[in-house]
Amino acid sequence: MATISLGVLALLVAAVVLGPFAWRMPIDAIDFSATTRGPSAAHPFGTDDLGQDLLARMLYGGRISLAVGVAAMGMAVLVGVTIGAVAGISRGPVDAALMWLTDLFLSLPQLPLLLLLIYLFREPLKAVFGPEGGVFVLIVLVIGLFGWMQVARLVRAQFFSLREKEFVEAARALGATTTRVVWRHILPNALGPVIVAGTINVASAIIAESTLSFLGLGFPPDIPTWGRLLFDSKDHLDIAAHWALFPGGAIFLTVMAINFVGDGLRDALDPRRVL
Repeated sequence: MATISLGVLALLVAAVVLGPFAWRMPIDAIDFSATTRGPSAAHPFGTDDLGQDLLARMLYGGRISLAVGVAAMGMAVLVGVTIGAVAGISRGPVDAALMWLTDLFLSLPQLPLLLLLIYLFREPLKAVFGPEGGVFVLIVLVIGLFGWMQVARLVRAQFFSLREKEFVEAARALGATTTRVVWRHILPNALGPVIVAGTINVASAIIAESTLSFLGLGFPPDIPTWGRLLFDSKDHLDIAAHWALFPGGAIFLTVMAINFVGDGLRDALDPRRVL
């Protein structure tokens, strides 16, 4: 399943990256004579209430949805690895304080805080980075800030286990500094669970962005992410079910494929797995 899912994920990425070069229909071309039509030769995924081609809009929005997932995952992994490594190599009050911070973030209600942060900072960031760039930066920062805790706990646990191993003691006996021990000996051996957690975080970030867009708090209406397409389709489900099925199916396939790839990576990186 992991291999099949990797192929499906590769096809999805290739479609959103290369698809707009093959399917050159403008995403904002309005045709009132072809509103809410089902799939056809002219519009393989149908049209919306303005007659805009859904395939073109999905290919364009898929880039943004996947980019949000990858960028938010990168931020969450960076913060989580940093905090987990510092906590895992430290003892006493530093470790206790960092784990208290981690527990604090885990106890916070994420969706209400996401909505609050977006309300507070959406307009200032739009003024700095533009309508699309500001929302992208805000969503990545907000999702990343609430996705690092599991990574930090994993890295801390790995550090606790690895820092007492013989190869670490040998490096210390040879005069290696703490920084060198962390970067050259402990962290490379602790990255297996981090890779798996990072893979899962991509799926979680895509779902979070889709949720925010579905609530009308994500990207503007003229930026058709998959979540935004679902939001726009909710009032036309009785006459244009295809409008919701295609972006919903894309989200489902992407998240399912990423989860299966994460499971495969977990099995491949498990040193106790019997071949």
